[in-house]
Amino acid sequence: MTTPRPPRRPDVTTVEIVGGIEKRDLFLVDHDPAWAGRFTEHERRIRDALGPAAVQVEHIGSTSVPGLAAKPILDVLVTVEDITAEEDYLAPLLAAGYVLRVREPAHRLVRTPGRDVHVHVLEVGAPAAEDYLLFRDRLRSHPDERELYEQTKRDLVDQDWSDMNAYADAKTDVIAGIKDRARSAGAPEEPA
Repeated sequence: MTTPRPPRRPDVTTVEIVGGIEKRDLFLVDHDPAWAGRFTEHERRIRDALGPAAVQVEHIGSTSVPGLAAKPILDVLVTVEDITAEEDYLAPLLAAGYVLRVREPAHRLVRTPGRDVHVHVLEVGAPAAEDYLLFRDRLRSHPDERELYEQTKRDLVDQDWSDMNAYADAKTDVIAGIKDRARSAGAPEEPA
């Protein structure tokens, strides 16, 4: 086992939302099998831009779960060795056509100009990265959890939210419960 390298510099300590708060219309659509192909296109684009700096590129979020209704926004997880070494990943992602949306401690978010793909950049081994995968895999393998999460989203999506973050925050307790049950169950099962 290799020891992680120390960060090149201290990480940011504040949350910067480039462009400020955005109010967007939120809606769910039925799962679209084409989302997997769109992810593959963005995975290739990201790997071409970052080379070995992209340790892991994973399709996460609701669009990664067959059978789950979702906002038609793909979420992609990219892990890098050092989140503070933005020169290794941020400039190449911007050159590949993504735009910076969020810079916050331990997390960067870039997205497409059309705002239909969000790329979350985290460090290898970050608890948040592991949580994204744990949650995705639990929803893929447990139809009851998938139904609970979809119903929660349907109950919330029609409410008036100041921005997408407020909508996401409203799902926190349900998401935490699903992740807790996944941790209690141990290793992920094969998708149902």
